[in-house]
Amino acid sequence: MNDGIVLVDKPVGVTSHDVVNLLRKKLNTKKIGHAGTLDPFASGLLIAGVKKGTRVLEYFLDMDKTYKAELELGRITDTFDNTGKTVEEREVPALSEDEIITVLKSFEGEYLQVPPAYSAKKYNGERLYKLAREGKIINLPPRAVRVYSMTDISCSRERITFTARVSKGTYIRSLVMDIGYKLGCGATATNLRRVSQGRFSVDSAFQIDDVSQISIISLEEAVDFLPGLLLSDSESVNVLLGRQIYAGGVAGILGKFTKDEIIRIVGSDERLIAIARSERTSSFVKTLLTRGSVERVAKLVKVLGA
Repeated sequence: MNDGIVLVDKPVGVTSHDVVNLLRKKLNTKKIGHAGTLDPFASGLLIAGVKKGTRVLEYFLDMDKTYKAELELGRITDTFDNTGKTVEEREVPALSEDEIITVLKSFEGEYLQVPPAYSAKKYNGERLYKLAREGKIINLPPRAVRVYSMTDISCSRERITFTARVSKGTYIRSLVMDIGYKLGCGATATNLRRVSQGRFSVDSAFQIDDVSQISIISLEEAVDFLPGLLLSDSESVNVLLGRQIYAGGVAGILGKFTKDEIIRIVGSDERLIAIARSERTSSFVKTLLTRGSVERVAKLVKVLGA
């Protein structure tokens, strides 16, 4: 079995942890994790890491995500979705389609958002949803998130559907609540589907009821969104032994990067062998190669092995 990542199309009613457990059984390994929880009521793309793939999952967390969502106007629940208890119902005002679209588009850009009390976010080491179920409702301070785009907006009397591309840490359930309040009647999420995370799409994901379709994406392909360095034979061996990365051992530059940026380190056999933090820009490394310098250019973060 190869190391890498698996794209899963998680169905409604299944937890992200359920998916991980299923993969552990089917792939016969305990070394499996995922890159970002997807609520049980939601469906869509879940990125799972297999074996060494678990060691690169943290680099997927900052990726933007795209969701297709549906909301119901006039109803507010304690979980901000239709799995929760209805705590308030309000009359839905007569709103034109243009008014609704204007409100939704107004959320594009950066705004302050309060995480829902029922979420996987931690407070003093405890999951918020666990505390909420114990009657301990924690109201966290708002934090800045970004909505890159609100598209495919469709409206009816009490239902609105839309597609949102958002930054890390954005809760669509909270976005739905904020939309509802801005429309003057409150709202709750009734359907949510994650369709992409970074360059990965749910269209390429497998269904968990058809495990014969499981395909593991190699480590090299999984993190090729990171810029990096290609090393010579001797420098590859040195890095696998835990030694730092010097210009004299660089055989090629893989994309542009700045100083202090996370980069991938590819061995002479073109396999991913490490993750590092750049100590020079890619353009400066190129200059060092031209000069024949042996200056150190990157500091190892983790060695993944051959």
